Amino acid sequence: MNKAQELRFYLEALCVYDLKKDDVISSLLDLLQSINDETVLEKQSEFFRKVTSHKSFAEYVSRLILTDDNAFTKAAASGAVDKLPAAVLNGVKSDLEKLEAIAFIRPEDIYTSVENEDLKNVLKTLPAWETGAAALPLKRNWKDQIDELTQYHRQNGYGAYSKYTAFIWRDHALCPIAGTDPILLSDLKNYETQRQKVIDNTESFVNGYPSNNVLLYGDRGTGKSSTVHAVLNEYASQGLRMIEISKDDIPDLNLIREQLAECPMKFIIFIDDLCFDSHDDSFGKLKAALEGSLSGRKPNTIIYATSNRRHLIKESFSDRENDINRNDIMQEQLSLSDRFGLCITFINPDKKGFLDIVDKIAADRGLDVDKDKLHLVAEQWASRKGGRSPRCARQFIDFVESARMRGKEW
Repeated sequence: MNKAQELRFYLEALCVYDLKKDDVISSLLDLLQSINDETVLEKQSEFFRKVTSHKSFAEYVSRLILTDDNAFTKAAASGAVDKLPAAVLNGVKSDLEKLEAIAFIRPEDIYTSVENEDLKNVLKTLPAWETGAAALPLKRNWKDQIDELTQYHRQNGYGAYSKYTAFIWRDHALCPIAGTDPILLSDLKNYETQRQKVIDNTESFVNGYPSNNVLLYGDRGTGKSSTVHAVLNEYASQGLRMIEISKDDIPDLNLIREQLAECPMKFIIFIDDLCFDSHDDSFGKLKAALEGSLSGRKPNTIIYATSNRRHLIKESFSDRENDINRNDIMQEQLSLSDRFGLCITFINPDKKGFLDIVDKIAADRGLDVDKDKLHLVAEQWASRKGGRSPRCARQFIDFVESARMRGKEW
């Protein structure tokens, strides 16, 4: 049996890590199946184009292994590998041994397996792809690295949840977000008391302790959404993931929870800029999802929402026609916000607090500027922007830093 035929059989015999649907692996399988056919030249050229769009082939195969969704990776993420049947673990070891051989395939393995001398000579002229090295924790003898893989999935999750930390709910399905906000908790200035409440609640949630749904409300630009993003970045390595939904997707909340029910990861369901009209149907759906729904809250999901309003329903003039109607409206407003276990207020800073934030961001950026001038221009900037806020402070420092980098006056 030649090397190409052996690797072909390895690919076709994978049991736990069934990677044949992957575009690059499928291209390799086509190549291996065409060894004694004239199409081998075309197949190798196609495989070369696909594999060279990635760092290296060994690195690519190892990434597929680390992000695969199968019985082993799911059990590893939940800490339940010891409950898997021995047959599954044996299948994992067998597949890893085969995949390691596949990952380090060389062009020589192809042309030495071809019988036709003319085809062999042409194949030798084709450029070689980069074999490279596997991504950690995989090194050598992959079949012996079950413990390392178990630890990796315990920390990083499995399947799409090991590759992405954030998702958006679109067309009744989870869609990964490749580029998330990299903001860290250390990037956020002041509001320590408010932020600590969010941190403490998130830590409890991640560790499986009792935790609350959270409403962050208050003035625009005060860092409500940024706090939620930073918390995700802080705890992603401990299994925290986020799913962002729009107000229109609130009726799908139970569907989302049911879809995630068997997943060992922890999920923040994030609703940004939440506000309802007085006759909005999704208002009642959210009330039920927060507390009172027959399906009940799942232990691996929690709702974090932001709003510029403490009372989440917009009132119209007709809603205020009489005291009885107004009282009903007030009760309805409170019935939703009260179902968030934590309601945390973010208010715009006064002048002293605003300038303190400006100074701290400037220090983070390493800006050596005249402090009096910085404060004077910052106040002018805030006046033009219509008010002081952490967002305004950050935008001002962006302006100053850009001007200095371009050698311009600010």
